[in-house]
Amino acid sequence: MPRLALFRLPTKLRRQVRRNRMATLTLLGVLAVLLIVPVYSVYCIYKPPKALIGYLRQRYPDVLFEVTTTTTTTTTEEKTVALSLDDAPSAHTDEIIKVLGEHGARATFFVIGSQVDGNGREETLRSLVREGHELANHGMHDEPASRLAVDELERQVAQVRARLAAAYAAEGEVLPNNYYRPGSGFFNYQMRHVLGNRGYRITLGSVYPHDAQIPYPKRNARHILSMVHPGAIIICHDRRGWTAPMLRIVLPELKARGYKVVTITELVKSAEPLGGR
Repeated sequence: MPRLALFRLPTKLRRQVRRNRMATLTLLGVLAVLLIVPVYSVYCIYKPPKALIGYLRQRYPDVLFEVTTTTTTTTTEEKTVALSLDDAPSAHTDEIIKVLGEHGARATFFVIGSQVDGNGREETLRSLVREGHELANHGMHDEPASRLAVDELERQVAQVRARLAAAYAAEGEVLPNNYYRPGSGFFNYQMRHVLGNRGYRITLGSVYPHDAQIPYPKRNARHILSMVHPGAIIICHDRRGWTAPMLRIVLPELKARGYKVVTITELVKSAEPLGGR
C-alpha cells in the first residue's frame, strides 16, 4: 500500500532531523571518549597491562621493570618473583622481617638515607643483611627524585650507598648491587644518563598495589595476586602498619601457586647470567 504523503515530513525538515541526529550522536561520542579515556588512563596506572610494561621495557632498556624468566625444553617457566619494599627502615621493618622469615621469602629493601641517621636503625639494616635480604638505594629523602638537580641527585645517591655499604661491611659482606629506585617512581633522561654512567641501574617494577596510599591489606593483596606473573618485580612499602598484614595474605598464596619469592638480584641473575647492567 503506498505511503500517504500526509505522513511524510517535508524534505527540508527531514534533512534537519538527520543533521540534528548526527550532531547528537557526535556529541555523545565525544562525551564517551572524554569519559572513557581518563577512566582507562587511571586503570592503566593502577593495573598496567602487560603490553604497557613490555613497551616501557623496550623504550627504556636500561631501566629494570621486570625480567623474562628462562625456559628450556626440559623445564617449564620458572615461577620466580622479586619482592621489594620501599621507604626502609622504619618502626615496622622488624615485623616485616618476621613475616618474610615465616614464609621463606627474601626481599629487596630500598633504603631512604635520612631514616637511618642517628636513630639506631643501622642495626636494622645489618639485621636485614643477616637474614638474607637485600639493601638498595632509594635516595636520602622521601621526595620526587626527578626534580633534583643533577649534582644533588649524585650527592644523595652516594650518601645512601655509603650507608648501605657500611651495613654490609659490618656483616663481612659486600653490597651486591647498584640499584636505585627514584622517589615517586619517576625518572628522566638526565637521571638515566648520569646514574647509568656511574654504574647504577634504575629499578622500578611491574606489580604495584599503590599501598603507599591505600591502607587496606586485603585489597592490596588482591591486587598483587591478580597481577603477579613469573619474572615480575613487586613494589610494596615499608613504614606502613598495613604492609605486614598484607604480606601474611600474599606470601602463603604465592607459595601455594608454586612461586618462589626472592630478592631483585636473585631474580635478575636467574634471567641475566651477568646480573644485568
